[in-house]
Amino acid sequence: MPERDFDVLIIGAGVSGIGAACRLRQQCPQKSFAILERRQAMGGTWDLFRYPGIRSDSDVLTFGYDFRPWRGDTVLADGASIKRYVEETAQEYAVDQHIHFLRRVVHAAWQSSDARWHLDVTNEDSTLIEHYSARFVIGCTGYYDYDAGFRPQFPGEDRYKGRIVHPQHWPDDLDHTGKRVVIIGSGATAVTLAPALAGTAQQVTLLQRSPSYIMTLPSTDRLSRALHKVLPEQWVYGLARARNIWLARMFFKGSRRWPNAMRKLLVRAAKSQLGPDFDMRHFTPRYKPWDERVCFVPDGDLFTAIDDGSVEVVTERIRAFTADGVLLQSGKKIPADVVVMATGLNVQMLGGATIEVDGAPVKIPEKLVYKAVMVEGVPNAAMIFGYTNATWTLKVNIACDYICRLLNHMDAHGYTKAVPRDTEGCQTGESVFGGLTAGYVRRAAGALPRQGSKAPWRVLHDFPQDRRLLCKAPIADDKLHFSRQTGGQSPGG
Repeated sequence: MPERDFDVLIIGAGVSGIGAACRLRQQCPQKSFAILERRQAMGGTWDLFRYPGIRSDSDVLTFGYDFRPWRGDTVLADGASIKRYVEETAQEYAVDQHIHFLRRVVHAAWQSSDARWHLDVTNEDSTLIEHYSARFVIGCTGYYDYDAGFRPQFPGEDRYKGRIVHPQHWPDDLDHTGKRVVIIGSGATAVTLAPALAGTAQQVTLLQRSPSYIMTLPSTDRLSRALHKVLPEQWVYGLARARNIWLARMFFKGSRRWPNAMRKLLVRAAKSQLGPDFDMRHFTPRYKPWDERVCFVPDGDLFTAIDDGSVEVVTERIRAFTADGVLLQSGKKIPADVVVMATGLNVQMLGGATIEVDGAPVKIPEKLVYKAVMVEGVPNAAMIFGYTNATWTLKVNIACDYICRLLNHMDAHGYTKAVPRDTEGCQTGESVFGGLTAGYVRRAAGALPRQGSKAPWRVLHDFPQDRRLLCKAPIADDKLHFSRQTGGQSPGG
């Protein structure tokens, strides 16, 4: 099968991939591009996850693209609305016509001889291998394995007569009406599922090994709703977006600077919604705020479900499964018709594809990230990482802006190759996720790229600083090496 050649190949048609394609349309309109998407539809996470109650875990005004306002005054949007927003954005910028669905990238090889990436791509429909090439590749696959979530095994599962499910692949035929449901986990998925199932289940038990910080947000932005009556939509969107970015940044910085004070504030806020007699050990984590992500709930829906008795919280380790439930270390037994394993994700880079540069395999966990966008020693390629301490898409927007600036800089100077190189030995043992201590981050230690001890190898996790670095600072520096292809060969950078 002949090779299909493009200026840019984008891997993944989720929030990041569609954002990258729209940026190319805006800032590099002369570039040919294609999006390779493994699934049958765009949307990424928001097409894959379909469990009850799925929603954003950050406000949608900052989750939305900076070039296309999120319309409405909802603060935390449901999954279907986010998927629709991504689809409508793709249609508005006509990038949906460039998506090659059911295409899984299995191998990507850079060849300096023609200054191109050559990709082996499985057609998931026919199982045939197709071949694509490009001058530049953008990885927009996220950081987790779409095939399976993290699934710990417990003693006695083979004796259990009920049904065990994982939220990442929620079965269409699961009817929880009138049943006893145990949700194992304490992260964003668990706290979303519990109130969503409580309305129709007989009883929902949120079973956690250790608690998380949970904070209430209003379900609607009343200030923006009021401003819409007197100001143009674009102004209201800009003001609200700037406000939310500032608030999130101050929340994170305050948590880092005054962790004990912030811990007391978060626990006190939860207690005010649960009543004076509630055992607050269920919502008092051992770690500091933002050592793991803070979970947000709209209008305190989880606290309401706990207060009215439809959700029970149990903080204890599991000893074993029994035929009709879960046995805890204390000897207490929780009956269950359905057990939901909201136990997290498995981390995977580039959808599991292998990479090589001029015949040498690239081991991503041994590489530094450059400006948190490119990878040390890997030419003409970018990997999009969103924020872990703020809205994911905030970083996507400015990372895509940087990529377009880089492409235009290369065109203006006739460069065919750009590769970051660490000549000072800046690598540390810290991954791109920085100080997060969540389970999925610890499990991913051997899969994630590293960050360095100083700029531009340091991952900042700070939107204003990143915006200056990626959108304002000069493209050329002594860490990013450029070269031109000459005589059929591309000299080393």
